Amino acid sequence: MSPRRPMLRPPRVLFVALGASVHTARWLRQLEGLGWDLHLVPSDGMEGHADLREVTIHALLRKPPHGERAAHVGLRSPLALGHHPSVSQRGLWFPVPGLGGRLERSLGRQVAYRPRLLARVISRVRPDLVHTLELNQSGALTLAARGLVRGPFPHWVVTNWGSDLSLLGRLPEEALALRALLAACQEYACECERDVRLAREFGFQGPVWPVVPNSGGFDLAAATRLRSGPPSRRRVIALKGYQNWAGRALVALRALATCGVDLRGWTLALHSASPDVVLAARLLALDAGLRLEVLPPSGHEAVLALHGRARVSIGLSIGDGISTSALEAMVMGSFPVQSDSSAAGEWFSDGSGGLLVPAEDPQAVAAALRRALTDDALVDAAAARNAAVSAARLDARVIRATVQAAYERALERASGRGRPA
Repeated sequence: MSPRRPMLRPPRVLFVALGASVHTARWLRQLEGLGWDLHLVPSDGMEGHADLREVTIHALLRKPPHGERAAHVGLRSPLALGHHPSVSQRGLWFPVPGLGGRLERSLGRQVAYRPRLLARVISRVRPDLVHTLELNQSGALTLAARGLVRGPFPHWVVTNWGSDLSLLGRLPEEALALRALLAACQEYACECERDVRLAREFGFQGPVWPVVPNSGGFDLAAATRLRSGPPSRRRVIALKGYQNWAGRALVALRALATCGVDLRGWTLALHSASPDVVLAARLLALDAGLRLEVLPPSGHEAVLALHGRARVSIGLSIGDGISTSALEAMVMGSFPVQSDSSAAGEWFSDGSGGLLVPAEDPQAVAAALRRALTDDALVDAAAARNAAVSAARLDARVIRATVQAAYERALERASGRGRPA
C-alpha cells in the first residue's frame, strides 16, 4: 500500500447519493467530527435530508429549462422511477439535448444535463474520493458524468444498495450496465456477503470494503430504552408499507386476513405506507376487528419505538439487501417475518431468530404469521438471540470505527494515484 502523501488540507470526499434518503444521512453522519471536507450531490434532485450535518450540498436542477427535452439517467427509466417512490417525477427528470425524445438507455453513451452539472461539480471540488451510494440511479449518473470531468476522474468508490445487483442484475440490459459501472470504479462496498459474491461474478476485481449495514449502526443503549416488555406480551403487528416495483405490503395484508388468528384486540401499525396500502389496511381492520395505526413520516427514533412495541415486524419485498427494517426489529425485540429475497438470513437463522418467507406467497406468509402470533416461546427466545447478535454486530460505535478505517484505507489507495493538492 502506498504511503499517504503529506496533506495540505483535510480529506475531501464527494458523495453522489439520494439526497432525501435517511440511509444517506445516517451513512454520512458516521464521518461527523473528523473535520473532513464533505460534499453531496443529490442524484434524486431533492434537497438534502434534515439529518445531514457538516456537508456541503450541490443541488442539481430540479426541472428542465424552457424548451429542453427530458430523459432520465438510470439503468432503465421505469425501474428507476419505481426504485424511489417518494421522489416526484419532476425531481427525477432532466434534459438530454439532441435526443429528439428518444431515451438513450446505454449508460456509456449518455449525454445529459445533470451528468454535465455533476462533472462540473467534480471538476471544481476536486475530491480525493468520489463515493456513490446506490447503483441504479446514483451510479448511472456518476458513470454518465465520468467522461465529462476535466482531467483524471477521482478515485471512485461505489456502494451497492438493496437489490441493485441481486434483482436488477438478472435483467440482460441492466446486467450490462452494471458490469460497465463495476469495471469503471476502483472500490466496492455493500451490506451483505451475497452482494460481495455477486460483484465478483459481475467482474469486479478491486478492493471490497468490510460488510456493514448501509444505514450504519444503532445506539443500542438508547434503543433499549424504547423497548416495551417481552415480545410475547405485545399486541402490535408492525408492517413496512411499501407496495411498489419491489415492495409487497399488500401480500402481507392478504396473509393477515387468512392467517387463522383472532386479531380482535390487536393493533396493526403501518410505517412507510403508500396510500393504496393504507386503504387496504383500513378495510382489513374493519373486517378483522383490528385497531389501525399509520405512522406519519417520522424520524428514526419513532420507527424504532414502533418496533419496540411490536410482537412481530413484517417486511416483504422481491429484492432487498439486509433490510433495514429487519435489523430494526432485531434490535427492538420484535420477531422479524422477512422475505427470503433479502439477506436477512445472514443475520438470523430461519425458524429461530425470525422467519423467512417468499414475498409473493400469501399462504406461506400466513403460516409464518400464525406461528409468530401464537408461539410465545418462539418470539421471546428469538428476542434474546437477536439481542446478542445486535450487541456483537450492530453497535454504532463499532460500525462507525470500521467505516472510518475503510475511508482511511481508500484515501491511502487514492494517494497512490495522485491526489489533488
